[in-house]
Amino acid sequence: MDAFSTFTLLFFLILLLPAAPTHQQQQQQPPFSCGAQSSTTTSLPFCNTKLPITQRAKDLVSRLTLDEKISQLVNTAPAVPRLGIPAYEWWSEALHGVGWVGKGIHFNGTISKATSFPQVILTAASFDAYQWYRIGQVIGKEARALYNGGQASGLTFWAPNINIFRDPRWGRGQETPGEDPLVTGKYAVSYVRGVQGDSFHGGKLTGHLQASACCKHFTAYDLDNWKGVNRFVFDARVTKQDLADTYQPPFQSCVEEGKASGIMCAYNRVNGVPSCADYNLLSKTARGQWGFHGYITSDCDAVSIIHDAQGYAKQPEDAVADVLKAGMDLDCGLYLQQHSKSAVEQGKLPVSQIDRALHNLFSLRMRLGLFNGDPKEQLFGNIGPDQVCSQEHQMLALEAARNGIVLLKNSARLLPLRKSQVKSLAVIGPNANSGQTLLGNYAGPPCKLVTPLQGLQGYVKDTTYLQGCDSVRCSSAEVDRAVELAKGVDHVVLVMGLDQSVEREELDRVDLVLPGRQQELVTKVARAAKNPVVLVLLSGGPVDVSFAKYDKKIGSILWGGYPGEAGGTALAEIIFGDHNPGGRLPVTWYPQEFVNVPMTDMRMRPESSSSYPGRTYRFYKGHSVFEFGHGLSFSKYSYELKHVSQDKLFLNQSTSTQQAAIDESGSVRSTLVSSVGADFCEQSKFQARVRVENHGEMAGKHPVLLFARQSRHGDGRPRKQLVGFKSVVLSAGEKAEVEFEVSPCEHFSRANEDGELMMEEGTHFLSVGGDKFPISLVL
Repeated sequence: MDAFSTFTLLFFLILLLPAAPTHQQQQQQPPFSCGAQSSTTTSLPFCNTKLPITQRAKDLVSRLTLDEKISQLVNTAPAVPRLGIPAYEWWSEALHGVGWVGKGIHFNGTISKATSFPQVILTAASFDAYQWYRIGQVIGKEARALYNGGQASGLTFWAPNINIFRDPRWGRGQETPGEDPLVTGKYAVSYVRGVQGDSFHGGKLTGHLQASACCKHFTAYDLDNWKGVNRFVFDARVTKQDLADTYQPPFQSCVEEGKASGIMCAYNRVNGVPSCADYNLLSKTARGQWGFHGYITSDCDAVSIIHDAQGYAKQPEDAVADVLKAGMDLDCGLYLQQHSKSAVEQGKLPVSQIDRALHNLFSLRMRLGLFNGDPKEQLFGNIGPDQVCSQEHQMLALEAARNGIVLLKNSARLLPLRKSQVKSLAVIGPNANSGQTLLGNYAGPPCKLVTPLQGLQGYVKDTTYLQGCDSVRCSSAEVDRAVELAKGVDHVVLVMGLDQSVEREELDRVDLVLPGRQQELVTKVARAAKNPVVLVLLSGGPVDVSFAKYDKKIGSILWGGYPGEAGGTALAEIIFGDHNPGGRLPVTWYPQEFVNVPMTDMRMRPESSSSYPGRTYRFYKGHSVFEFGHGLSFSKYSYELKHVSQDKLFLNQSTSTQQAAIDESGSVRSTLVSSVGADFCEQSKFQARVRVENHGEMAGKHPVLLFARQSRHGDGRPRKQLVGFKSVVLSAGEKAEVEFEVSPCEHFSRANEDGELMMEEGTHFLSVGGDKFPISLVL
């Protein structure tokens, strides 16, 4: 059975689970150590909560035998009864809600469901960092409730996925916040702080964690299975320049600002070295440069493939030694359990490396309060089942769907439809009544589900539904029947797109158009309908719908991503004008001809000599179906850069002369950011204020995106890059000012070929909408 079939079966089985717990489930207690049940060990130092966690963890590790130590290096860690250490499961998932994927969560007791938010790519389209934080808070709280209720054997959740959505064909792009490093980094920080129980602004309330978040997949991982190349053997060839300004910044933000307690290293190799065996990546960069103080896990079976598939390690013991010496701590799999002892016996692995890993693992479990005795007396011990699927949480899921949905086209202001004027409605399409499609991958059992059909039926009593295709793949279509239906109703809503049978983990796409006969069905229904039709697209990745963009009979196009449990309600509210859409695309929508670009080419920058077009809005030179940041509203918004507190910046020559240089063109002075000093970078920050006005007749929430660009182009410079984003809620006719902090060292710099950030002399522009403001940088 493939992953999609498994998902389908388990999804419907979960929905049928009884809510009432059995007597055994009612008696089940969450595993905590050092309490009354562990009376023989409560006097030992590792149970003394007054001691520093580092000292407690060191004491615990010192009491383990070698066999016991090795048993703890894998995701399903067994109990050590003689020390009162309970079993622990490290693998749980919470990508956009607590999920059933993994081994740590069990929806078979009092709690049978959890709030299911939109898939991450749609959540990102809101460009609202505080909303991302609130979603993380809910996920962390519901995770702790499951643990407190005895329905979880772990509190470590392997999310968020913060890889850059580099290629539109990537099946897991739906899991990410999109293609922009700044957005992805801000999402990581917000989500991690929410899950772990920190404040939005980063100040920790305590040293304890509500739950543990894990940023993945470190690093340059964005290919699963494309034309015979799979993630297990793929060697991502990445320049230092692209690593510095694209692939690594989200992970750096996740560690330095988000204070993530976990990192997952990826399957793939980067420039020949497996990520999980890369000392420079795990120890020098993450732990050394960024100050990471958590645990590092492999992706599942990523250690085994270093020997078994990649052939990087000559023997299994070499693979074990490589990853532990590199700084990895935990194996999602069995390889460390099977081969660590022989690696020690052969002299390839010092026990000190095992101790180092265990120190990180037990420190994390202690930060979660799992060695602090009675959970009821702990900070998060009173979070109970009544806080799962609460009305507040379900409303946030609806709000997230509303704010993420993107209006791509609205010719002649077709939307919103007026309920009083729509007497009959046809809803057609394979995604119109599929609750499963709403959720995307890595989902849990939702609190409730409202499909697009159900949402629209709440507005129009006379609603007729036709699936139209045998499946999303649409090898067979009821075109004639759909055409006849369209002729007899006032309006038609077509709900088309993709699902997990087309894009998911282990399944990358080979093209960018609608599957099978979907385009034919849409075009012929639109041609037959009385009025221009509404096209709703559910998908994680971009789809080339150029045919619909330029078809006058297709009046409106809505992208709904995978909008979660309340997606049908949110779509219907937008279609009938009870919500003003404000989402903006977090990823470029490429044309079908982009499939001629090899997915294995990791370069971000274009190359004219080979016709390579580059990737993402920052570098891509080709035609776009819809650009990054595109999104319409029922209102019209205008922008004006009202005030910029700096129009010229001078660098201190005395501190930068040694690093000043002439770039490749021989005419532009540049200075390494590292040479100007932290004081200059801090003091050179300035404020930019943007006035935003709602000229429409509806209130709306609107994301404001501020970009920076240089007057010069080419030579590896980004075409433009995002400086900041903020959402503002404006009533009809209302104005407001939004303030951004601009850091020249960050926003006016670019990476050189050695991966070092540098600033160039000349004119830089801040731009929002069509308005721009020049800033002179003088070296």
